[in-house]
Amino acid sequence: MTIRIYNTKTGKKEDLQTIKDGIVNLYVCGITAYDYCHLGHARSTIVFDMIVKYLRHSGYKVNFVRNFTDIDDKIIKRAAEQNTTTEELSTRFIQAFHEDMISLGNISPDIEPLATEHIPEIVNLIEALIDRDFAYESAGDVYFRVNKFKNYGQLSGRNLDDMQAGARIAINDQKENPMDFALWKTSKPGEPMWDSPWGEGRPGWHIECSAMAKKYFGDTFDIHGGGKDLIFPHHENEIAQSECASGEIFVNTWIHHGFVTIKDEKMSKSLGNFLTIREMLEKYSAETLRLFIFSAGYRTPLDFSDQAMKDAEAGVDKIYNCLATVASLDSDDLGKLPQIGKKDQTKLSNLEVRLQAAMDNDFNTAQALGYVFDAVKTVNKICTNLPDSAKPFNLQILKESGQTITKFMNILGLIKQNPQHYVQEKQDALMASITISPTEIEQLITERNQARTDKNWARADEIRDLLLEHNIEMKDGAKGTTWVVRT
Repeated sequence: MTIRIYNTKTGKKEDLQTIKDGIVNLYVCGITAYDYCHLGHARSTIVFDMIVKYLRHSGYKVNFVRNFTDIDDKIIKRAAEQNTTTEELSTRFIQAFHEDMISLGNISPDIEPLATEHIPEIVNLIEALIDRDFAYESAGDVYFRVNKFKNYGQLSGRNLDDMQAGARIAINDQKENPMDFALWKTSKPGEPMWDSPWGEGRPGWHIECSAMAKKYFGDTFDIHGGGKDLIFPHHENEIAQSECASGEIFVNTWIHHGFVTIKDEKMSKSLGNFLTIREMLEKYSAETLRLFIFSAGYRTPLDFSDQAMKDAEAGVDKIYNCLATVASLDSDDLGKLPQIGKKDQTKLSNLEVRLQAAMDNDFNTAQALGYVFDAVKTVNKICTNLPDSAKPFNLQILKESGQTITKFMNILGLIKQNPQHYVQEKQDALMASITISPTEIEQLITERNQARTDKNWARADEIRDLLLEHNIEMKDGAKGTTWVVRT
């Protein structure tokens, strides 16, 4: 089945068609390195980590580039506040970013270029724009002529005339048009600067990505990604300057993920309502955070709350518990497992096909996870029933289902631990919180099972309720009655 991706530029899902067969060139806008990363950054990096892993799982060779902006107004301002250099500041936060990515379980891009390492490429691109009359120099600055690019607004769906009429842009006598944007800026005293044909200065924000993408992928490449906040003006300006310089289509497919919100308000540093990745990982595991992020389609808003995180944590535990149960089954359990009904058998046998269909449909992790939890529920139902007869294929189906779930969850960066070890460690941690000894629990379970044999249902229920008061939950399965401490 062909992978279909929602293309921001066309506003519809399209079949993935690459310039070179079997190869995807993917460029993602990275961070501006002046502070620690927040949950919004986590969503961006985790989403594209998943996309790269799934494309590779599907047989594509993915060339993955994600840049760092290491010179920018924000970096200059923060460096001055901290009485340090822009290089020291950006280097420090790039290192922090890498630490966060390791903590999140993300793979590294193939190339992570820095803007300051590509000044010659940036200057060459600006010169090409000036030569083609799409840019002009003014008092040491260089600006792009927005009016010269007839397709300006194609990505964001905005009309240039409307933007100009409603724009609130500070008066700048150096610009021919208030909508023109800077390609090169004259450096102020004390700011970092590089030589250029227009004097000492530094690059504007938008030009750096165009220059780096061109260096590594050429004039046209397959996929460009980032958050929805980058659609305008950053990606709109990238298209304008790149296509005017080359005369070619810049990018074939644009992927943009939605915002992370808190009480339906966008999470951002400027609003002061953000949680850093480090703060999040002090409270929750990386797998919990990843499951939370994948619980919604990547294009939809994702509202953060402690309850949503607790639900994600419970979901991770549920999958691990199921896989631990399956891993514990062996041939001795064949006579204890129930015969799997045709409906459940089909559901489990077709799990991988349904997961692929969901992911091929614009990386629909929410739907795919729904299939996973449905399979978990089915497996748990099978493993907790104890009829008198069974068929040998049941164990194979359960084992294959566990393998399918594990393989898919690994694409999402989840279920990276040994399920039995994970469950045992969780139980060991919870044991410290209970007020009843394991010996007492086992004695009560023995008494409860005898009561069930004697059909003394009242006593059996009484023991069950007593154990629940101590946060002990019993599970009747192929291995007999087991118990766990509830979270």
